[in-house]
Amino acid sequence: MHNNKLIEQVGANISQGKPSAYNKAQQQAPLNTEQKQALTNAINQLFAELELTYHNQYLKAFSSADKLGYAKKLWFDYLKGFAPDRILLACRKATRESEYLPTIHTLIKYCEVSTGELGLPDTYQAYIEACQAPSPKTEYSWSHPAVYWAGKASDWFFLSSNIEAKTLPVFKRHYEALCERIKKGETLAPPEHLALPNDKAKPLSSEQKRERLAQLRKEIKL
Repeated sequence: MHNNKLIEQVGANISQGKPSAYNKAQQQAPLNTEQKQALTNAINQLFAELELTYHNQYLKAFSSADKLGYAKKLWFDYLKGFAPDRILLACRKATRESEYLPTIHTLIKYCEVSTGELGLPDTYQAYIEACQAPSPKTEYSWSHPAVYWAGKASDWFFLSSNIEAKTLPVFKRHYEALCERIKKGETLAPPEHLALPNDKAKPLSSEQKRERLAQLRKEIKL
């Protein structure tokens, strides 16, 4: 009875436009009609695939039409910040990897972009790269700009002159903060390459050459 009341309250909140705790932290722009329909289709397909994969567990979890309807509204609310195709990919990944009916929080985790998808090495690989990269650091071919900026923020001298137990936590903090920014859509600038010195001097004019020669003769008293 308590669960039914809770589901009804959740459904009422959604129908009244009240944001869930997740969406308070993940504010999204309002969806237009086309986006709502695409997301609704994805949610319906997601539930159809879950029913086929986890038949008995599914029927137990959504034992009535009301429960299923409220569940779909709840999942729609929680997943509306993700593209429909990403939701379906997350569903298929969950069904491949788990023998149990996934929860909504499991689906959210599968929907989130991984560091690997963004071309980011894992934290320890990034740390080793930052420690071993030769100087000048700006000229090195980094696996990702985040590794360079995390190394710079950690201080190159600090990384090279202290033990891993001391330097890794510092690098980890900077690197993972940068990874979170990238996951939210931020693009990091590449390392600034050092300007090469201009070795080609501007040729002297005939007049300047005569002045230089006269000055030289004067200095050596010719």
